[in-house]
Amino acid sequence: MKIFSTHTLLLALGGQSLLALASEQDNAKGIVEDSQWSLLNRTVYDRRDYEHGSLSNGARNAYKPRAQRSDLAEEWAYGLMAELTSGYTRGTVGLGFDAHAYSGWELDSGGGRAGKARLLGIDNDGYPKGQYSRGGALAKVRFSSTELRYGEQRVKTPVFGSSDSRLLPETATGWLLTSREFPATSLYGGHFNESTDRNATSHDQGFVVNYSNGKQGDSFDLVGVRNSAIKGLNASLFSAVYADTWRQHYLGAVYTQPLADDGQDLTFDLNLYRTQDTGKALSGRIDNTSWSFLTTYKADSHSLGLGYQKIDGDTPYDYVTRGAIYLSNAVALSDFNAPEEASWQARYDLNMTGYGVPGLTFGALYVRGSGINGSHMDPNGGYTWLGYGQGGKHWERDIQAKYVVQSGVAKNLAFSLRHAVHRGNAAQAELDADQIRLAVEYPLGRKF
Repeated sequence: MKIFSTHTLLLALGGQSLLALASEQDNAKGIVEDSQWSLLNRTVYDRRDYEHGSLSNGARNAYKPRAQRSDLAEEWAYGLMAELTSGYTRGTVGLGFDAHAYSGWELDSGGGRAGKARLLGIDNDGYPKGQYSRGGALAKVRFSSTELRYGEQRVKTPVFGSSDSRLLPETATGWLLTSREFPATSLYGGHFNESTDRNATSHDQGFVVNYSNGKQGDSFDLVGVRNSAIKGLNASLFSAVYADTWRQHYLGAVYTQPLADDGQDLTFDLNLYRTQDTGKALSGRIDNTSWSFLTTYKADSHSLGLGYQKIDGDTPYDYVTRGAIYLSNAVALSDFNAPEEASWQARYDLNMTGYGVPGLTFGALYVRGSGINGSHMDPNGGYTWLGYGQGGKHWERDIQAKYVVQSGVAKNLAFSLRHAVHRGNAAQAELDADQIRLAVEYPLGRKF
């Protein structure tokens, strides 16, 4: 019997035969030889001035007694993120491991100002911790171009995704299977037992759920596919189950059409989520369809975008983990995801490379939402605490500048500054706030 290597393996699909390309495992050089480490230094200052109603609705400084809450949320912290990624052993089946250690230090805050920005860990009395850390590791196995990772890890899918928008990244514990055996196609399957929030100091808090205060499901499962076989088109299809809570499906597509040879193009970005309760319905009755469509015209250094987003359901669009929302109107201070909400967005982005300043970018956006109606929500579900009424409306304006050093000793040193403003009426759940956020990052890393 002749044994074929992955270089010559013949795959028959639908009556057609495809000669497999060299697999990822064929290029394995060894655990040490392909290993690399990285060290990210990050400093974040986040200040949020809350307007009317901040003290009464309990959403501000929620770890403190009401009498000790203030209209000012302010946290300044330094984070250090060390990661080690090994290569794979040689042979038909490759083995490897990854490990990480994260630490955060308080530079300035206080018990009356901490909790909302989620930069710092919070103790049982509602005060920010001067220092907090956590770490984890995973084992990984690779056969051909299919990889299985088990342990604590960062995940990036539209239904379950690790956010890195604060001081330290979010992580999740479980297994994730990724297969890239077919050209321009990636297949995914995963099972997770918990997710760890960005300012968490332990791994036993269950899942991070953004809006429901219902009972926790004990597992999260997902399957999905991404494909980029058609030029200019990236499409995704995922399905997930949050145990005894909801079943969710996602369809996403990004298509870019060049308009000329001088740097002009038109991009269409579609995201669609369909969520329904399942099992014991721990968050109550859910029947929600949420979608967004964003069109962006780019001409050289300038980009102009117009978008629309609609929530069709009696509950808000909800998601597990902080990063599992690809809706285009999910911006700095609001997701614009309330029951029956319709919102539109206008944005402008400028890349200063064309003006002789590579690495410098500016962005501004405005989102307005209306039509919020929470009157048909399940009274026994997990969303009544949000207090949605009828006729809810709100708006948000974000302005941001970012600069990344392009060369020299400080190459990749990045500075970003954002000013965000949110205003709304009493029938929607978000707070009136003015935010100033400054972040500085300096990454280090190398291969062994």
